[in-house]
Amino acid sequence: MRFETTCIHGGYQPDATGSVTVPIYVSTAFAHPEVGQSTGYDYSRSQNPTREQLEKTLAALEEGCDALAFTSGMAAIACVLELFKPGDHIIYSADLYGGSIRLFNEISQKNGISFSALDTGDLHAVKAAIQTQTKAIYIETPSNPTMQITDIKSLCELAHKYHLLVIVDNTFLTPYFQKPLTLGADIVIHSGTKYLAGHNDVLAGFIITAHKEQADRLHFLHKTIGACLSPFDCWIVSRGLKTLPLRMDRHAASALRIAKWLSKQPKIRKVYYPGLVSSPRQEINSKQTTGFGGMISFEVDSEDTAIQLLKQLKLILFAESLGGTESLITYPLLQTHCDIPKEECAAKGINERLLRLSVGLENVNDLIADLKQGLR
Repeated sequence: MRFETTCIHGGYQPDATGSVTVPIYVSTAFAHPEVGQSTGYDYSRSQNPTREQLEKTLAALEEGCDALAFTSGMAAIACVLELFKPGDHIIYSADLYGGSIRLFNEISQKNGISFSALDTGDLHAVKAAIQTQTKAIYIETPSNPTMQITDIKSLCELAHKYHLLVIVDNTFLTPYFQKPLTLGADIVIHSGTKYLAGHNDVLAGFIITAHKEQADRLHFLHKTIGACLSPFDCWIVSRGLKTLPLRMDRHAASALRIAKWLSKQPKIRKVYYPGLVSSPRQEINSKQTTGFGGMISFEVDSEDTAIQLLKQLKLILFAESLGGTESLITYPLLQTHCDIPKEECAAKGINERLLRLSVGLENVNDLIADLKQGLR
């Protein structure tokens, strides 16, 4: 099946009732036919039919061997980190979602895992950072919030020479625009709360893996830790997936128009959007993606302008999430990266003038009009 068809059907066939949508199985336990036999479902934390269908769909969309659904993106990341043990070392993209960095610094380091943050788009820097204890490289591309690009295929070729796992957070682009596993990555992570569900109404996270051995270990961790997505929330995400291609095309088309418009405004000092020809590593990004997504970051001329814009916007909502039908604008320094030291943020370009915009599905002319009046 092609991508759009998989989003809608996901291999699901109507059951005996003829239900055209996946049923919501709320049962926590499933009866055994007899001793030593199982229907394939025993206890919903181990597996649930509604969750299983969603996981199969995500695995097919990312072209992986298996997928697991979690209660949030952070729960998914935390589970992946349980693949490692005290003494292991992980390299990660310096420009990364602040919640991921918080998890690394406050939880994983306490548990004996060490980290090095650098520009993972610089392969020479990555190679120089590899240690005897290094076990993985963790990246976002485009990164959050300054849209830094990493060449996934080249990074994977380097990493695999040293027997390292490559883990890619693919939240911003989704498998519709980028498929890291087909470029050599070992594990893909999503905050399903964002574009996959797409309506700002559910928390979810996903892991998709390329290898059965990893999948088996992750399933063990999944049921042991227990942060499994509920049947109803799985159904909500499944419903959102049905329109993923349509939504992503609209997000991306509107974002490109807005990024070009912002680039011409006198109060805008810099625009971060991978679809602009002036974007760093734009050629590499174009080779590994089929679209540029709906996320834009931009730097205004002063802190006062940033605060005034956030106050004056009427249609675009000042809120911390992304990837939904509604356009949302975020102040990274005080929201997504509030737990990162200010000097560290400044080194990444995250300052009091930087804003991040998640372009929704509203009419793009209305969004530009709102930004225009807010920048007056």
